[in-house]
Amino acid sequence: MKKILIICLLVLTINSLYAQQKSKVVPSWAKKAIWYQIFPERFSNGDVSNDPKPEDMQGAWPYFIPEEWQVHPWTSDWYKLQPWEIKTGKDFYWNAGVRRYGGDIQGIINKLDYLKELGINAIFLNPIFESPSLHKYDASMYHHIDNNFGTNPQEDRELWTKENPGDPSTWRWTTADKLFLKLINECHKRGMKIIIDGVFNHTGTTFWAFQDIVKNQQNSKYKDWYTIKSWDDPKTAANEFEYEGWLGVKDLPEIREDANGLVAGPREHIHEIVKRWMDPNGDGNSNDGIDGWRLDVAEMVNHNFWKEFRTWVKGINPNAYIVGEIWWEDWSKYKMMNAAPWLKGDEFDAVMNYRFVRALKNFVINKKDQIGPQGLIDSLNTLYKGYPTENNYAMMNLLDSHDVERVSSMIVNPDLLYDHGGNPAQTKTFDVRKPNANERLIQKLIVGMQFTMPGAPQIYYGDEAGMWGGDDPDCRKPMVWKEFKYETETTHPFGLPRPDDEVMFDENIFKWYQKLASIRKENKALSLGDIKFSVLNEAKKILGYTRELDGKKLFVIVNNNPSENIISTEKFLNGKKTFVDQVTGKKLEWIKNNSDIKLNPFQILILK
Repeated sequence: MKKILIICLLVLTINSLYAQQKSKVVPSWAKKAIWYQIFPERFSNGDVSNDPKPEDMQGAWPYFIPEEWQVHPWTSDWYKLQPWEIKTGKDFYWNAGVRRYGGDIQGIINKLDYLKELGINAIFLNPIFESPSLHKYDASMYHHIDNNFGTNPQEDRELWTKENPGDPSTWRWTTADKLFLKLINECHKRGMKIIIDGVFNHTGTTFWAFQDIVKNQQNSKYKDWYTIKSWDDPKTAANEFEYEGWLGVKDLPEIREDANGLVAGPREHIHEIVKRWMDPNGDGNSNDGIDGWRLDVAEMVNHNFWKEFRTWVKGINPNAYIVGEIWWEDWSKYKMMNAAPWLKGDEFDAVMNYRFVRALKNFVINKKDQIGPQGLIDSLNTLYKGYPTENNYAMMNLLDSHDVERVSSMIVNPDLLYDHGGNPAQTKTFDVRKPNANERLIQKLIVGMQFTMPGAPQIYYGDEAGMWGGDDPDCRKPMVWKEFKYETETTHPFGLPRPDDEVMFDENIFKWYQKLASIRKENKALSLGDIKFSVLNEAKKILGYTRELDGKKLFVIVNNNPSENIISTEKFLNGKKTFVDQVTGKKLEWIKNNSDIKLNPFQILILK
């Protein structure tokens, strides 16, 4: 009997150790991902019957709805105020906060084949949980998809009233929830992964538990979920109720933490949320659930919580992907965080790789404060050496997002610091115009580098369509689609002169992104191979690097220069004479002694 017990204990120990080790593994699919980030309210309006109404916006800034408010025309001039907006007497940036365009889940489903054609195999959605705002970072509840993203907002509202949001056994599936589950299924049918934004540091003021506190004050059963500084005294006319907001923002009450991270109540609730969306029917098969999480302001939540969060996620789906938003250590000093503490195998698989994009921006885009090839090499090697190799391959390598100006507008405004002063409200001289032909070449170059370096490239919706725009909210314009005719942009938010810019889907840029996605998929070395750098010409800003896997090697040459250049490649190409340019499919043409090649302005060569 003792032997049997000992054997059972050994088996349990071995299984436990195996499970722990497996949970530390970075999902292999994440290294080969080509990400597409979608801001749902602005991507595609697939169902106008669910468009937001004034009651759907109650509780969101600015806490009232202007007279004659209506859903904004999808194809209108971005900065031009509609008649009802003019009547508010406020400027564009105030009015942008109350605009709604009607993007929804059906719109995403309708465009999945477009994304497949582009070459996308992984989708990241900005927040989709119920919220009164356009951005959804102020959740009202985590257990339901926003009713304006579903098929019947009113039916969903009625269903909410039949639940106890604090009791998962009472939760039901709304029309929006069911449509989201359909989206998951449609993604998986196309071989696409899908992850969603988990905003677990803070909620909105309309969050059901916070509302219970507002109503019942210290008698609320949820009073310990948030950091309450003072309670309202009903004997006075004033409202003394005070609480901690995220970075002091009262619109976003911060969930309370102790030494282990989020306190017990919200911790248990979030565990239920993880189970709900990762295994919706609770049958132990995660195929019907999301494939992972992007975690908002992750550095503001205790490490201990994320360690437990990982066990929840990997316990449901060992191949799920967890990526954290780890960004500024000191924004005012332009100092980004080193994410190594989160990448030890017990928290995240990757982070949004802001240090990567900053290095590329400093090399490709900057004019006054530009680094050369050696500076870029030093920056990237420091980054690669600081993180485990497996994590480097799974990094979410973005160029832009919902939080910064679009890459095309970075190029038009080259000398601004990343995430600093990126729109006319922040920098009066910010140029709102469309990129010119030369600037499009620079965009192609930096995207070419993004797609040929370690880490999974991410496209922010519309970059591939040629969209431009400054920092939030200007990076959140409605998506430009081929089938729509858009108003020409003629308006400046502060009435300053600007060129008239035609808005239309850019086929040339789309084909470039599509080609790069195809090249990356066809050459595993670009996803999984080693990288080695060479300075081909520091003065002319010509960089070379190789990607090698299992003896197969690709050679990449970057001409970060507005001029045509002729360069000797004998040493870099190891004396080999026959190469095929992966972009054109043609053999490399030599111009002298089979060693010199001509590089066009801002050209990237991917040679095999």
